[in-house]
Amino acid sequence: MKRGTKPKGKISTDWSSKLAYAIGLITADGCLSIDGRHIDLTSKDMEQIVSYQKCLNITNKISPKYSGRGDLSYHTAFGDVIFYQFLVSIGLTPHKSNTISSVDIPDKYFFDFLRGYFDGDGSSYSYNDPRYPNSYRFYISFTSGSATYLNWLRGSLRRLLNINGFVCHNKNNSYPQLKYSKTEAVIFCDKMYLNSEIPSLERKRLKIEASLCIIDKCRGGEIGRHARFRCV
Repeated sequence: MKRGTKPKGKISTDWSSKLAYAIGLITADGCLSIDGRHIDLTSKDMEQIVSYQKCLNITNKISPKYSGRGDLSYHTAFGDVIFYQFLVSIGLTPHKSNTISSVDIPDKYFFDFLRGYFDGDGSSYSYNDPRYPNSYRFYISFTSGSATYLNWLRGSLRRLLNINGFVCHNKNNSYPQLKYSKTEAVIFCDKMYLNSEIPSLERKRLKIEASLCIIDKCRGGEIGRHARFRCV
């Protein structure tokens, strides 16, 4: 690069739903290289990598990547100094997993960001509780190496949705988790999945839709009225 010329960014940093979703994926599964230029993303879901590239309007090579146990994932990387600096300015850094504290996302796009983060580091599960007849449990959870980040996430959701959740440690995972259950989990999903056209990881969305359909059928009360996804 000639002296005096400014680097040109490949990625638009104008806020949009797609940009916020991609930043959520980077926050969960991405890596900012220490060279101050490259951004990597690795996922076991090819669909997630393809969606990420579409959101950022890039066509970089997608390569297979195997873990030490032989598990297959997919990896893509690109260099963009301007976008890298933008990510740093909103709270992301190299080696962010245990040090991240917050991400500066406009409220308008917060749930797009959250959906991306959920597709990377979130999960849902549900089951019938054998101790109580007709009791169906539904949970949404996030995992992070940074309790400070999870507390920021919890505070943001309390402010935007008036839901509380709770931070805990799972006996099978050393990292803290942020969890939402029952009505709060349904309110959360209702806001995160506004329609089927927005970027999302299909397998996680369909799993949540199936749980909400069960809730809608067996409860028909407060939780049922909150559910956006209806069984037909």
